Amino acid sequence: MNLIHVIILAIIEGLTEFLPISSTGHMIIAESIMGDKGDFVKLFTVAIQLGAILSVVVLYYKRFLKSIDFYVKLLVAFIPAAIFGLLFAKKIDALLDSALTVGITLFIGGIILLFVDKWFNKPTVTEESQIDKPTALKIGFFQCLAMIPGVSRSAASIVGGMSQKLSRTAAAEFSFFLAVPTMFAATAKKLWDFHKEGHIISGEEIKLLAVGNVIAFIVAMLAIKTFITFLEKRGFKMFGFYRIIVGGVIIAVYLSGHTLEVI
Repeated sequence: MNLIHVIILAIIEGLTEFLPISSTGHMIIAESIMGDKGDFVKLFTVAIQLGAILSVVVLYYKRFLKSIDFYVKLLVAFIPAAIFGLLFAKKIDALLDSALTVGITLFIGGIILLFVDKWFNKPTVTEESQIDKPTALKIGFFQCLAMIPGVSRSAASIVGGMSQKLSRTAAAEFSFFLAVPTMFAATAKKLWDFHKEGHIISGEEIKLLAVGNVIAFIVAMLAIKTFITFLEKRGFKMFGFYRIIVGGVIIAVYLSGHTLEVI
């Protein structure tokens, strides 16, 4: 990886992590186009999520200082991802190598987003404090769908929240909060696995990780603010069209005989 590639991937992470368009999917495609590969690249794409989740903590710091119950609900919602992540880690890693999987899931997810505003248009929960623990657990199970690349953790958990009578804004914000333990755990596991495999992060790689996290943090803060404003006014339809177009292009490229595989 070079510095230009680091900057590009960090911007993509910051822009897409909290939007319902799949940050992992976009990162896989970007890596394919730029030709980046190897164990450190895979570590980098996960580790720069720390910068993105820090933006949530900074923007919503008052919520994180509010009560113990807030953390209990996040823990309850995080449990399904922790269990499924440990049970199916190898299968998930294998899926991360497939750009075709990303194309298909982006396309299908896009169709769902075209209709989600009509399906769940009578919310009764408008604040995080109104979310009970059983509801948090159900949202956590929805989040597990995002282990398939291209689904989008944000999309899965937001749609899951809306299916439980959360408003668009409440569902989006809870998705942001849930990202903190989920992505922190994913990064910690990736770092541990990297260490177990005998890899040592060099001084230059530490610098690349630092730059990536700083950029992801700044871009994610801007993306979150813009997303919430847009969501309140427009809903999900535009994101649905975007996913269908991108997913369709990826599928078309694959069917034409070209490959977009990350090795």
